[in-house]
Amino acid sequence: MTFAQDTAPGAGPGAPIRLRIQHINQLFHTLDPFPFRERDLDAQVEEYIVSWAREIRTRDPLTISIHMPASEANAVDATQIAEGIRNYFSTRAQALGLELRSLFHSGRDALAIGLPVLAMTVLLGTLVTHQIPAGFARRFVEEGLIIVGWVANWKPIEIFLFEWWPFTRKRRLYRRIANARVLVVEEPDTKSGSA
Repeated sequence: MTFAQDTAPGAGPGAPIRLRIQHINQLFHTLDPFPFRERDLDAQVEEYIVSWAREIRTRDPLTISIHMPASEANAVDATQIAEGIRNYFSTRAQALGLELRSLFHSGRDALAIGLPVLAMTVLLGTLVTHQIPAGFARRFVEEGLIIVGWVANWKPIEIFLFEWWPFTRKRRLYRRIANARVLVVEEPDTKSGSA
């Protein structure tokens, strides 16, 4: 299997993501017993498609062009390639949606713990510091309790401010690939062995 992306400067926007294969089985996991339209893509194929899709501007349509010998392209299973690629990336996008929902659920659980801890440390700091004379010890206790309160909220802050972005970006990319136009291009059969 070879990957041949047109990277020439004159290729222009919307240049297809090109793959050249000898057999349809090179696209999908061969151990998967399901028909092509329900199989997982080969890891190298997925990585190649995803990496090139990231490079193509979001406003440009995606086209995946799969070049293969005519004998393979005319096989019954070749008609299922486009559906298989769409189903795979659509399923991956749905899985990322579930992971994102689970992440937000974890964030809400962490927040339900973190906010009361912060409230208790602030309240405790106020009560305790009135019992300690002004100076280093008082400041140490007061600021230490506030730090503990904020550390208890670090995880929900991290989730709601930063961790969800990669999931959203990747899900958007997978949805975009799932909606790509998939072309099967027949090439002349090259038979090995000559006189």
